[in-house]
Amino acid sequence: MKKIQFLDLKAINQQHRQALIDAATRVIDSGWYVLGQEVKAFEQEFAAYCGTNHCVGMANGLDALVLTLRAWKEMGKLQDGDEVIVPANTYIASVLAITENRLTPVLVEPDEGSYNLCPAKVSAAITSKTKAIVAVHLYGQLAPMKAIMAMADEHRLLVLEDSAQAHGAMVDGKRAGNWGHASGFSFYPGKNLGALGDAGAMTTNDTELAQTVRALGNYGSHKKYENLFQGVNSRLDEMQAALLRVKLQHLDAETRVRQAIAVAYAQDIRNPLVRLPIDSHASLDNLGHHAFHLFVVRVQQRAAFQTHLNATGIDTLIHYPIPPHQQQAYKAYSSLQLPLTESIHKEVVSLPIGPTMSLAQVQTVITACNAYSG
Repeated sequence: MKKIQFLDLKAINQQHRQALIDAATRVIDSGWYVLGQEVKAFEQEFAAYCGTNHCVGMANGLDALVLTLRAWKEMGKLQDGDEVIVPANTYIASVLAITENRLTPVLVEPDEGSYNLCPAKVSAAITSKTKAIVAVHLYGQLAPMKAIMAMADEHRLLVLEDSAQAHGAMVDGKRAGNWGHASGFSFYPGKNLGALGDAGAMTTNDTELAQTVRALGNYGSHKKYENLFQGVNSRLDEMQAALLRVKLQHLDAETRVRQAIAVAYAQDIRNPLVRLPIDSHASLDNLGHHAFHLFVVRVQQRAAFQTHLNATGIDTLIHYPIPPHQQQAYKAYSSLQLPLTESIHKEVVSLPIGPTMSLAQVQTVITACNAYSG
């Protein structure tokens, strides 16, 4: 029995092998390896894809978040100690970006069904010190951006989308990365749009912000040997940009495969012990906004469920076993009472989902989930 991998990166990239080789060869033969034409072209293409005016490539997704918040500080829009609302159940990078900038994270419980920010809980968390919201599109599903942006407008808050898992997710014709005032993307190899190494980008319609972020990521320099800021070195690599240009051409097609798998799971997993995402039993049209980076279910006896699936030859992962406020890095927040977040982190299991899965493999996962008896 061949094991069903959680995500077969080798198979995903094998589909585009020759095009990737051609792109790499183009970079090697160009003689230009940092901040060249490939980065410029990818930035233009990804901005057009997201529907934004600007894209600034960076070394990774965390830097995209960190440097955007840092840029707002340089522009006088944020200052040390300002409060930034963020979902408590997110990956730690969303919180790291806040504290790295000496801002104060305000962890709020998510909506139980979608795992994303709950507008009512966001509203309740806003104080006179609140200056920004980090809206995480967790697992690839867009946060309720209309409601979030309405609150942001009312209270004059900045909104930074964390789109690390949501490349191509769309609501009302507007993609992730084009809802907030800015957005950070990760192109880590396992993402829906994955490089063959670390890479990231920010998108925005704000020209001043884009220029500031670009300078911050290039030693604080807007012009060679002239430095406006005390910046860092965080630049999208020319090679990774070339490879991403290849894979961007296939992103929508691969997203449709992920959506079809999600529909099959939602319609055919009928085990009451396996709690499906909020969009369960919906049509593909209704799931069309979701990028399905992950398909996450909740099971009370998670270890037993994973053991059962593993015995059937199915890999699973946990995103994520420990919430940020219970990490040693954030022990100052360990006294927070976040029961829903803690319950989610104890129960979530990510099922295999990827653009190279076969129908037979999808059915095997469904059958195994339905056969689980606790």
